[in-house]
Formats: sequence, structure tokens, C-alpha cells
Amino acid sequence: MIFDPRLVFTRIPKILKYLPITMEIAIGATLISLIIGFIVALIKIRKVPVLHQITAFYVSFTRGTPILVQLYATYVGIPIILRLFNAHFGTSFSVNGIPPIVFALLALSLNDAAYSSEAIRAAIQAVDRGQIEAAHSIGMTTWQTLRRIIIPESLVIALPSLGNAFIGMIKGTSLVFVTAVVEMSTYGRQLAGRDFRYLEMYVTLAIIYWVITFVVSKLLNLWERKLKCDERAAGGGAGRDTAARLTEKV
Repeated sequence: MIFDPRLVFTRIPKILKYLPITMEIAIGATLISLIIGFIVALIKIRKVPVLHQITAFYVSFTRGTPILVQLYATYVGIPIILRLFNAHFGTSFSVNGIPPIVFALLALSLNDAAYSSEAIRAAIQAVDRGQIEAAHSIGMTTWQTLRRIIIPESLVIALPSLGNAFIGMIKGTSLVFVTAVVEMSTYGRQLAGRDFRYLEMYVTLAIIYWVITFVVSKLLNLWERKLKCDERAAGGGAGRDTAARLTEKV
């Protein structure tokens, strides 16, 4: 048979055994990228000397190069850097001791952070300046203002973009085979290589990724609606001013 539809569904359980690895990479890289992206966004907003230029170059370079090239560069470049570091400082760091998943997490998180930083920056700048000024006027510190006002409200604004980035991250894990990590796509190719039924395997992978991203998309939509409802509930009636609402948050 040119195409055997039975193989499409019989291989799904075998592929799903590697779903935890795929999700571990996607979730881990997303969390790291959010931290890096938030720091980069703050640097850009405050225009920190030197760091502002460095982060601008980082964002431009990362967004202008393919993720596959970045994965290869990370997997090949880090061992070279470690060898040079050992030769220069007389240390003995072992490249073999680094799990392959570390290379995948590093490359994916740095790539995603370049995109998420722009979404986070736009979301932070969209927060009403009157609320920030009111927060300072009632004695909130910068950290309190950031934690209680800026981050919650900017999350509502940035969530659609960050959610799309997470879905893209799940699909991007299919490229981590270049760092010797065996996840769903890598194992699928290995499995198909045994009987050369590649078309059935790629259809199987397409179905699995589609179902995962569909479920994640629905969960993100529910979370977004919940955040908006919570924000409206916290805002109260239209007659209350900003300072009064902030006082309640304190």
C-alpha cells in the first residue's frame, strides 16, 4: 500500500510516550524566555546605557536568524567555548557532563525571549500611567507597583501574544533533534526508519501536534477570559477613582 491509514493511529501511543519530554522542553524554555524577555523589556523601557544597545542587537540578531541555525550554533558553539575557557583558565569543565536538553532549552529560550520581550514591553507601556503615578502617591515602592499593578495588568494585555509564542514553542521542539534530544518528532523519524513508512508517521505527528495545540489554545483562551473577568471585578464601578482602587490593593 502506498499509504496505510492504520499505521497513522496505531503508532500514536508509541509517540505519546515522548510527549512529557516535548512538553518539558516547551514549558521550561517558555518560562526561561519570559524571565529573559521581561528583563530585556525593562532595559529597553528604561533605556539603560550600554545594556540598551546590547539588548537591541540581541533582539535584532535573534529575530533575523533561523532557529535551526541557532540550535546548531548552540550545540556546536558551547563545547568550543568551554574548551577555550578550560585552556585559558586551566579549568576542567566537561562538555560530556552537559545533558543535551540544556542546549535545546538555551537555544529555544533565547530565541523566544527576543520575541516575547517586544510583547512584554508593549504590554507594560500600555498600562495606564495614572495608575502608576497613583501607586507612588500612596507610598508604594517600585517593586510593589511592579508586582501589584504593572505585571497583573500587562499580563492581560500580553497573554494572547505570549500564548501564541508558547504554541509556537511546542511546535518548535520538533527541531531539537539537532541537539541529540529524543522527543516526539525525533522518535517518530526513528520509528519510521524501521519500515520506511515516513508519510504515515508525519501524518501521525501532525495529528498529535494539532490536538496538543488545539487543547492549549482553548486553555489559554479560558485563562485570558478569567483574567479579564478578575480585572473587571477588581476595577469595581466606574465611579471609583484610580487612587481608591490602588488603596484597596495595598
